[in-house]
Amino acid sequence: DSSFLSFSKGDLILLEEHTGEHVLTSGWAHGVNDRTKKRGAFPADSVYVLPTVTRPQYDIVALVTMSPDQRKDSISLSQLNMMESEEKVKPYTLEEFSYDHFRPPPKSTLSRVMITKGRGKDKLWCCSREPLKQPLLKKVLNHEELSQDACLAFIAIMKYMGDYPSKRTRSVNELTDQIFEGALKAEPLKDEIFCQIMKQLTENHVKYSEEKGWELLWLCTGLFPPSNNLLPHVQKFLQSRKHHPLAPDCMQRLQKALRNGSRKYPPHLVEVEAIQHKTTQIFHKVYFPDDTDEAFEVESSTKAKDFCLNISGRMRLKSSEGFSLFVKISDKVISVPDGDFFFDFVRHLTDWIKKARPVKDGIVPSLTYQVYFMKKLWTNTVPGKDSMADSIFHYHQELPKYLRGYHKCTPEEVFQLAALIYRVKFEEDKSQFINISKMLKELVPQDQIRQLSPDDWKRSIVACFNKHAGKTREEAKLMFLKIVYKWPTFGSAFFEVKQATDPNFPEILLIAINKHGVSLIDPKTKDILMTHPFTKISNWSSGNTYFHITIGNLVRGSKLLCETSLGYKMDDLLTSYISQMLTTMTKQRSSRGNSK
Repeated sequence: DSSFLSFSKGDLILLEEHTGEHVLTSGWAHGVNDRTKKRGAFPADSVYVLPTVTRPQYDIVALVTMSPDQRKDSISLSQLNMMESEEKVKPYTLEEFSYDHFRPPPKSTLSRVMITKGRGKDKLWCCSREPLKQPLLKKVLNHEELSQDACLAFIAIMKYMGDYPSKRTRSVNELTDQIFEGALKAEPLKDEIFCQIMKQLTENHVKYSEEKGWELLWLCTGLFPPSNNLLPHVQKFLQSRKHHPLAPDCMQRLQKALRNGSRKYPPHLVEVEAIQHKTTQIFHKVYFPDDTDEAFEVESSTKAKDFCLNISGRMRLKSSEGFSLFVKISDKVISVPDGDFFFDFVRHLTDWIKKARPVKDGIVPSLTYQVYFMKKLWTNTVPGKDSMADSIFHYHQELPKYLRGYHKCTPEEVFQLAALIYRVKFEEDKSQFINISKMLKELVPQDQIRQLSPDDWKRSIVACFNKHAGKTREEAKLMFLKIVYKWPTFGSAFFEVKQATDPNFPEILLIAINKHGVSLIDPKTKDILMTHPFTKISNWSSGNTYFHITIGNLVRGSKLLCETSLGYKMDDLLTSYISQMLTTMTKQRSSRGNSK
């Protein structure tokens, strides 16, 4: 019959309208015999489907016509060639680990023919294009809630890797949150997520999906380590794939996760975007008080303390003691605790701002943030001890507080300091003298400007300036600091608060927190009304609108209740100064004990 295609063993038939899948699932198909160039229908059970998009090479087609022995020889010969050309390590799989730790595969009751077609189904450790109905690990299977979380995480992994239909465009970390959030809350899910990602990277023949899977493994190794049972398998998995560009980096991240412990929050947007753009190095801009900034590398495992050490090393500071990282987001500047992972802290902060400020009129609040590095605790700060710290930090942090008029100072000191500030700005350049009256706000405390006429100010400042002839900008900064250092309010953080507890004090108070303790200052006269040393402070608390502090014991102590929106800052400073004081006392005690 002319509608049927005639062919001999070894002929290549090119499919015209059908796919290979159609040939495998139906009785007949239509194609062209490559040798005779004739068209026609042919029975599907007489052919072998070669899964290829391009025309297969001659030697592959030739395998079909060979006898079993010839085929065996041909295959072993080509395998030998491959091994010689490249000593390939067989990629390690979770098969061995699965025998003891995976749930048993579902019992199969299908006929032999069907089983050979779906061979991969019972290999739980291999890539699957089907969602999981149960978790992989036995230890998760017994918890109903965790089992559910595991199955949802697997769908999110499939969506991330492009193996599961996903309609809407998502925010960058929506899927990574769904994948890792559960594991960061429940220990057993950590291994489950590692296994799910490695499963999807085993025998995954879709290039795009495999690359996305590696991104997830990179993120995962930066968040938490696997358990001791799973660890050697993860290491072998990575070592056997060391040709992959991300494998060596995953190995390093794994070592750091083992050293530093587990993060608390899923990856930060910055981390996810970095790996999606194929960069494994993340650089972060850090701003300094002298209006300069520099970029520093931050890793997923970087803690605030390491970051501070790294910065103080690069800035050639003699010590990082008393310095801290601060994150400025919306209208808040918050100090990063030393022991926190940097990205965890920023992630926690952005999530908190998101919750606190709901979307208004479809406008999402801005979550951009800046990182600052500044002196926070001034306990051991002595001007002249560290010239870099004086020049970049101490001078530029003390200057704005001085100009706001927070310190009590004599007219002579004000003239001196104004001349030094001028010298820091212009060094020996006297051409700016004519502008002194216009720039008084930048030279003199704001509450003192009206004490003299602009001309009198100019005359006094110029007279002082001439006395310092030849001094450099850096020398002027140090001279400024040495004058301010003599005041009891040097190195303070100042807070303007409202109080109604103590009728002896003005309603509007200035509170200074510094190395001496908590000082209450009259904002008009700048007199220190009272200083409470840290040793006398027994309790304190803060909220969005208040700061409360208890002096002395709880029974006979006095309380001060303040209205302020900066309670969080006062609370943090007090906590930091007191914990620094306790650490110092402990060290002194132990050194005394050792010297006896």
